[in-house]
Amino acid sequence: MSTHSTITFSKEELARYNRHIIIPEFGLEAQQKLKAAKVLIVGSGGLGSPALLYLAAAGIGTIGIVDFDVVDDSNLQRQVLFGVESVGKPKVEAAKARLEALNPHINIILHNTQLTSQNALDILKDYDLVADGTDNFPTRYLVNDAAVLLGKPNIYASIFQFEGQVSVFNYRNKEGVLGPNYRDLYPTPPPPGLVPSCAEGGVLGVLPGIIGSLQALEVIKVITGVGEPLAGRFYIFDALTFESRTFNISRRDDNPLNGKNPSITALIDYEQFCGMKAVEKPIKEITATELYDWQVKGEPFQLIDVREQHEYDFVNIGAELIPLATVAAHADRFSRDTKVVVHCKMGGRSAKAIRELEEKFGFTNLYNLKGGILGYIDEVKPELSKY
Repeated sequence: MSTHSTITFSKEELARYNRHIIIPEFGLEAQQKLKAAKVLIVGSGGLGSPALLYLAAAGIGTIGIVDFDVVDDSNLQRQVLFGVESVGKPKVEAAKARLEALNPHINIILHNTQLTSQNALDILKDYDLVADGTDNFPTRYLVNDAAVLLGKPNIYASIFQFEGQVSVFNYRNKEGVLGPNYRDLYPTPPPPGLVPSCAEGGVLGVLPGIIGSLQALEVIKVITGVGEPLAGRFYIFDALTFESRTFNISRRDDNPLNGKNPSITALIDYEQFCGMKAVEKPIKEITATELYDWQVKGEPFQLIDVREQHEYDFVNIGAELIPLATVAAHADRFSRDTKVVVHCKMGGRSAKAIRELEEKFGFTNLYNLKGGILGYIDEVKPELSKY
């Protein structure tokens, strides 16, 4: 970890962190270590939300956030970092605003990008440790491998429906002994399609709050050296029965990263390794001014609004209304012969609708209106009411 003996606190910070500092086993020294630390959180969703809130509140000096998604209505059931005012905004920007409002004494670094084999080492190298809050296998293997290649601890958590898991990977203890990593637990990924994502399988909203907070706890323990981190142990929590189990895990000689004969010395193609896509491919977009240009020139296209009826009644730009939840059922109403522009309030729901139509029905002629109806009002029709 970074040097901490020179770290000082203002009067406001001492008051803020008082409940930490007065714990005999924690004290000022542990709080200094938190302020000196640089922690990278990969994913600001279900797990990242509570982890970020508690780590920011605890006084981690530098927090990096990697996420390339925008806030969507369906996130708010569990992603407590965001409010309705954040819908449609990039998650990293909404997260930064919320965390700075919670603790102005810390530094937030944003990586509004998808973590890939090309950029992972470059992003991770500046941090002391990484906390993995992602929801897909390619990115989990990517985070793990990057952490191992760089010698950084990886605080891991995952959730599905009613079950959560936590562990601390690649942790070197006080005796200098290196603990296991994700590949010691899961040498190979499950077959594609066997384990559905949260988007497909669902998750009880309170579960990521519990598991993400446990993840934050392990981050704090690893940084401060207080307590015994969950290294070499794998914790499973069942929310339905309120039972938890902890398994011991150990390093494997055949681990391709750091076993007896390592075969992986650089990051690989993780989508190919897992036989699946880590994230969706980008979708086609159109700006408000481009759309206005089409309208003025009489370019043939169909305009579809995927907001709710009450939003449409408040303000609309003459599109056909097909609310997001009903898009698949009404796929036949989307033209295949002409360009189709899909919009919502700010662009998040319409992107989701387009992905669903492209994946399930093979559409290739759909365009997302960038910035949604709010962007259109700003750029083209300022006389219309915003909400």
